[in-house]
Amino acid sequence: MAPGKPVQTFRGPLLHFLEDPGLDTTPAPGSYDYFEDGLLVEQDGHVEAVGPAEDLLPHLPEGTKLAHWPDHLILPGFIDTHIHLPQLGVMGSYGAQLLDWLEKYTFPAETRFQETSWAQSQAALFLDQLSRHGTTAALVFCTSHPQSVDALFEAAEARGQAITGGKVMMDRNSPDGLRDETVASHRDSQALIDRWHNKGRLQYAVTPRFAPTSTPRQLELAGKLVADNPGVLMQTHWAEHLSEIEWVKELFPDRSDYLDVYAHYGLLNDRAVLAHGIHIDDHDRRRLVDTGARVAFCPTSNTFLGSGLFDLKSAHDAGVTLGLATDVGGGTSLSLLPTMAEAYKVCQLRGQSLTPFQAFYLATLGNARVLHRDNEIGNFAAGKAADFIVLDPTATPVLAMKHEQDRNLFERLFDLMMLGDDRVIQRTYIAGHCRFDRDSHCGSEKRDSKEGVLADGRVSQRMA
Repeated sequence: MAPGKPVQTFRGPLLHFLEDPGLDTTPAPGSYDYFEDGLLVEQDGHVEAVGPAEDLLPHLPEGTKLAHWPDHLILPGFIDTHIHLPQLGVMGSYGAQLLDWLEKYTFPAETRFQETSWAQSQAALFLDQLSRHGTTAALVFCTSHPQSVDALFEAAEARGQAITGGKVMMDRNSPDGLRDETVASHRDSQALIDRWHNKGRLQYAVTPRFAPTSTPRQLELAGKLVADNPGVLMQTHWAEHLSEIEWVKELFPDRSDYLDVYAHYGLLNDRAVLAHGIHIDDHDRRRLVDTGARVAFCPTSNTFLGSGLFDLKSAHDAGVTLGLATDVGGGTSLSLLPTMAEAYKVCQLRGQSLTPFQAFYLATLGNARVLHRDNEIGNFAAGKAADFIVLDPTATPVLAMKHEQDRNLFERLFDLMMLGDDRVIQRTYIAGHCRFDRDSHCGSEKRDSKEGVLADGRVSQRMA
């Protein structure tokens, strides 16, 4: 431990993943660590150590702060691999499928972000809500206005948060006030990359909305941004709805299929994150594997908009790198817990299953791998950022009832993913700083944990 820097410890049941546990009900050996009485040691915003409390407590210095959560569950923070900053206000809006929904709800909401003050207020609200829902990192669509990206990154920088985002590029088939100009869009995107990419914990993603809203020239310039700026991500939408796919065929008749559009313009590589990918085949999956491109599975959005049912098993079996995402506002919750539940239902309707181990892996280490941030976040490996959450498995009367009946970790996690929501989030920590506390605003009032300091290398009696 670095001398002179304060140490914090967090004790309680603790779970994190080391590898993909697979889709079987029995997770792959060595894919996770679970400590019934675990200890997370944090210093200077990073994980110093994790393991059984009885092994680590004797080696901590006197005066170390300790929060004891014996009836909770400590996990790495959730990570969202596809979410829209400007769409909070249209979440759950009634009655349309994808293309109609964009015209009626989304585009008008996004147009407001040309106002800098509005973009700033919404960026702060957005990140505060992510913390409230246990999400500590995300890949974010802003709008076509550069000030929307500045607002997001300014707010994230102030919170020390791992956020990847980008300015939407869309120079056709979009309304006035939102449609950008081809060359200016490229210029603005490059300026944003220069200003924000790799500044602290911030990263940039080149963001053509989807093929129908970009001219061939704009997609060409988006590919140039990717080529000229190694390390940036590329995010877009792909194969979400059948009508969208037919539209792409009309707009790009020289390309063999939808995925070939992105490949042709240099947008398909291992730093590409394609949201949805519902209506695809084995040829598409092989191409994803060959290029390393990733897919963000957005189940609440897919069912809410009637887009279709993602084939998780075929993608997983093919070796596609998969993430789990809320897609708010097409999705209906900012929480990864209801997102897991909807993913389970989508799998059920396909005659498949989603185990809680796979679901929680996707929401943490799996999503970190999608974003190429698993060297920084996703589990409690020493040296990673101390981004974590404390879950209350008895947060509602129904959860409390089920918790009494749970016989093992599988059942405990399954209850949380099927019945949990934002009420389950007791606390959210980003780089060791409490950013949300359900009951006491990060410790200023009532506390549910037993908190104090270590004396003579041992926990004081009132905390034991």
